[in-house]
Amino acid sequence: MSEDLHFLSGSKEEQYRSLLPQIQSLIEGEEDLIANLANVAAALKEAFDFFWVGFYLVNQDELVLGPFQGPVACTRIRKGRGVCGVAWESAATQLVPDVDAFPGHIACSSRSRSEIVIPLFKDGMIWGVLDVDSDQLNSFDEIDQVYLEQLTTYL
Repeated sequence: MSEDLHFLSGSKEEQYRSLLPQIQSLIEGEEDLIANLANVAAALKEAFDFFWVGFYLVNQDELVLGPFQGPVACTRIRKGRGVCGVAWESAATQLVPDVDAFPGHIACSSRSRSEIVIPLFKDGMIWGVLDVDSDQLNSFDEIDQVYLEQLTTYL
């Protein structure tokens, strides 16, 4: 498959509907996890101009920074700490309209204002999280949650 992605300028849902099959095709057949995570982060960042998009991978009792797009980030996050750690501990997507109102939020960047974190599952176990940040309040909603959760099933 060509590595060129084609972006629509319609509604957010139309953009996701167009982008997800392209991402699936992009990573299909590639067995290297890091390469796939890097391409997914780049595709999401380019398509939606999110402030920060990346992955944290479970390494024993911590989440460790993986491939990402955006400014430098926190390297390690403990289970239950911050939005990523809570998503890992609860095994549930965290949709945060205002990170400053989230108890225990870890401010990797003071410019991050809202966030969505989706746990990554394989065989019922969480192996990482997809973390997407915006520099605007209330950037994420149920549409993001539905499509980003669907996207994580490709990994």
